[in-house]
Amino acid sequence: MALGEDGAAEEEVAEAGAGRAEAGRAEAERVTAFWERLGLPGLVDVHTHFMPERVLSKVWDYFDAVGPLTGVRWPITYRHDEERRLAVLRGFGVRAFTSMLYPHKAGMAEWLNGWAAEFAARTPDCLHTATLFPEPDAERYVRAAVEAGARVFKSHVQVGAYDPNDALLDPVWGLLAEAGIPVVTHCGSGPAPGKHTGPEPVGRLLARHPRLPLVVAHMGMPEYADFMDLAERYAEVRLDTTMAFTDFSEATTPFPRGELGRLADLGLGGRILLGTDFPNIPYGYVHQLDALERLGLGDDWLRAVCHGNGARLFGLE
Repeated sequence: MALGEDGAAEEEVAEAGAGRAEAGRAEAERVTAFWERLGLPGLVDVHTHFMPERVLSKVWDYFDAVGPLTGVRWPITYRHDEERRLAVLRGFGVRAFTSMLYPHKAGMAEWLNGWAAEFAARTPDCLHTATLFPEPDAERYVRAAVEAGARVFKSHVQVGAYDPNDALLDPVWGLLAEAGIPVVTHCGSGPAPGKHTGPEPVGRLLARHPRLPLVVAHMGMPEYADFMDLAERYAEVRLDTTMAFTDFSEATTPFPRGELGRLADLGLGGRILLGTDFPNIPYGYVHQLDALERLGLGDDWLRAVCHGNGARLFGLE
């Protein structure tokens, strides 16, 4: 190695780091300008992911391989350590967020709930999040999480590959409906359908538990209209905007333009919530906000979706 090569390499690394830092500051300024223009105190994001580092690493490995699985590249934009991810969200002005986490097999949920409770205790701007899986102990550990202060649950029907109508979950849904605790559920068939995804299993679930506060993740893509039907039929059903309307999703699962009127009504009626999937997104956080704004549904709609609806749901006002 020639003399000075080490120094040149270090200088290049430093310059690259400075460039990333400058880009991060610029994005934070754009996000802040978005909510300040609307007269909001910040954002409420109901769909962000924090989980044990080794679990998150496996999730990132999955997304790294998602090209061969779905034909779509999915680079992780915010592949940072936990401390930096928290700093990024706070720099954006996100005043409340979640630690969406989920098991893919029995025996994981209770352990994940223990981690999430500890994370919420040291992260006061994170809504205490918990999860579940159809297994004999589900009612016991879900009740324990509720008693420990859980404010939102995550149910990932696609990754967990379970029927939400599994008899092992029936007492769980009843418990959560009685407690009025929202459940963010990935039940739509995007980005790839599962055995139990789609509106039909959720419709059967809601017919038995009509007061269950379900938040359908990703606007239920690609079955947008069907899940909006359920939101109109059941007073406690909501949808989150996670990845919907972005260039990434519109390329393969476009939102039907004929449904914009219903989307407007549901948002102003408290039923659409901001979600982003941070940090596991293949674009910048600000793009989700830009995608919402370009729908052209007005500032009152944006205020409701990006702050008011979530703040009311979780008693943050």
